[in-house]
Parts: sequence; structure tokens; C-alpha cells
Amino acid sequence: MFYLLLTLFGCMTGATAVLFGFGGGFVVVPLLYRMLMTSNGAGDSIGQSAMHIAVATSTCVMIVNALVATAKHRRAGNLIRDYLWPLGGYIGVGAVVGAIAAMWVSGEVIRYAFIAYLGVTILDCLLRRGFLTQTDNESPRRLGRAEVSGGGVGIGAIATFLGVGGSVMTVPLLRRFGLSMTQATSMANPLSLPVAVAGTLTYMGMAGFTEFDLGAWFIGYVDLLAFAVLTMGSLLGIRLATPWIGRIPDRVHARVYVGLLMLVLLSMCFS
Repeated sequence: MFYLLLTLFGCMTGATAVLFGFGGGFVVVPLLYRMLMTSNGAGDSIGQSAMHIAVATSTCVMIVNALVATAKHRRAGNLIRDYLWPLGGYIGVGAVVGAIAAMWVSGEVIRYAFIAYLGVTILDCLLRRGFLTQTDNESPRRLGRAEVSGGGVGIGAIATFLGVGGSVMTVPLLRRFGLSMTQATSMANPLSLPVAVAGTLTYMGMAGFTEFDLGAWFIGYVDLLAFAVLTMGSLLGIRLATPWIGRIPDRVHARVYVGLLMLVLLSMCFS
């Protein structure tokens, strides 16, 4: 049952990666955290490291999801280079900082930070103009230096600390600079790659400094079995969702995006 659920939710992560830019964190982290806590006692080494394992495995799955989804969107012509670089480079710098910081705090701190960040993001999308609706004649604007440098480092640090890939920050940012939901969510996938790679490598390496022995199927905090099952499911989800690229009306796309964030928030609050 454990791996069947992982496969089903892996399929969901693949679909959300293609359609909403979520590389897996908003689905994988709460799911894997809850399942690890249920199947392992609170005093067990895996139970004590459940949040770190969930975040680390999530970032590993995001590498695959982001690469495959990026290729799909590139072929569909949805990627705009000016919004990818140098923003992606600054996100990579922040990702290293965020991953190292996450290693030195407890899993509960990461969980509550995850919940708080989701709540703030949902309110921002609902209350600030420019996300849910856009005027038909609005044209995209270039990112300023502050958004590229300071914003990029901040996105990378926060996203890697929480294991969420950064789409929850890059999509609203690009949306408010005039991009459609299809364009903004498409850009979220390549912009999540620095976060996913930096996070995965840091969690693999830094786990050697902890006192826990998690077992043979772990590299650092990355659960290899969970990664394999989630990845197989996500590839199926990407394949199923690809025909919908660019076909969802912009206003509906934005509202479903916020709705998904609300579902994840509720899941984490009651896990």
C-alpha cells in the first residue's frame, strides 16, 4: 500500500509539474512526511528524520520532473530566455545557502515554516492585484536588477530550505510582470532545477554529519526506493498531462493554482 500510494501521488506530481510548475515538493513533502511518521515510530531514526527525508527525496524527484517538463515546454515554445537567465544563476546561489541552513534545524521547524510560507503565499495571490486576473492588453515587462539578484537568491534559499522547488515564488513573480499562467508555470520548471540539484547534493553530503543510520536504501537523507517509485509515477503523470499544455484558460489556470496551494496547506496542518 505504501508504494502504491507513492506511485499514485508520483503521477500527480508529474501532472502538476507540467501544468503548474510544481516540481513535486508541494505533493511529495507532506505525503512522504505523513507516511514515514505512520510507518516508523517517533523514536525511530527514520521517524526523527522524517521531515528531512521528505524534503531531500522531494528535491531529488524534482530534478527528473523539472528536466522532463522543461523539455516538453521548450518543444511547445513556452520558454522565454530573458526570464530564465541570470535569474536561474542567482537562484542556484541561494539554493546552496538554504540547503545548508535546513540541515541545522529540526524537522518541526521546517514543517511549520512550510505551513507559514504557504499561508502567506495564498493570501498574497488572493489579495494582491495581478495574479488571479490580468488585462487583455497587458504586455510582459522585464525583471529589474533587484528581482533578478536579491529575488533570485531569496527564492533559492527559501525554496531549498522548504524543499518546494521555488515555483510558489517564481510563478507569482513572473505573473505580476505580465506573463500568462502558461508561460509563468512553464518557466518555473527550469528555474526549479538549481534548487533541486543544490538541495539534493547538499542533503546527500551533509547527512554524514548526523548521528542517524537510516539504512542501506538511503544516500544521505534521500530515500532511494521512494525516489524510484515516485519518479516512475511522475513520468506517467507528465505523459498524461502534456496534451493540456496551453489549453487551460488563463483565469481558470490561476484559480486552480491557488486552490492546489490551499489543499497542500490543509494537508500539512493536519499531518
